[in-house]
Amino acid sequence: MPYKRVEAIVAAFRELPDRRLVVIGDGPQARQVRAAAGANVEFIGELPRQALRDALRGARAFVFAAEEDFGILPVEAQACGTPVIAYGRGGALETVVGLPRDEATGLFFADQSPAAIAAAVRTFDSAADRFDAEACVHNAARFGAARFATEFAAHVARATAGWASPGR
Repeated sequence: MPYKRVEAIVAAFRELPDRRLVVIGDGPQARQVRAAAGANVEFIGELPRQALRDALRGARAFVFAAEEDFGILPVEAQACGTPVIAYGRGGALETVVGLPRDEATGLFFADQSPAAIAAAVRTFDSAADRFDAEACVHNAARFGAARFATEFAAHVARATAGWASPGR
């Protein structure tokens, strides 16, 4: 989809011929994006959930150039122990702990241009030892189903406290 800015990510990797990019998924721009890709870009297409998890677990980083309200993919990547290189707008700012913070789970780039993405990949490479898989998994757990269920139940209990009194 155009808003995901995959074409900008692929263009960035033309500036990074010594690095490899794997693009997972498909969409209306697939033909144009594939035509613009360099030899260091591999297109896999759609994957079943488990295969996607395996790919994320094996990735050095997940590059995310979209501006979304939440954006589940950066959280899923972190849940697999994979740090995120993300556009520094929207939900990514809430779901990724960026450098230079302790326990960083990724880093941000300022605009959705190929040059900014390529620079962020280079920065990631120079700071790769600052990212820890456990920190990524721990950060992603903030958005897990168990925490949601517990906090939602507590919220409902607080909101409804006193609604029904004995003897009414």
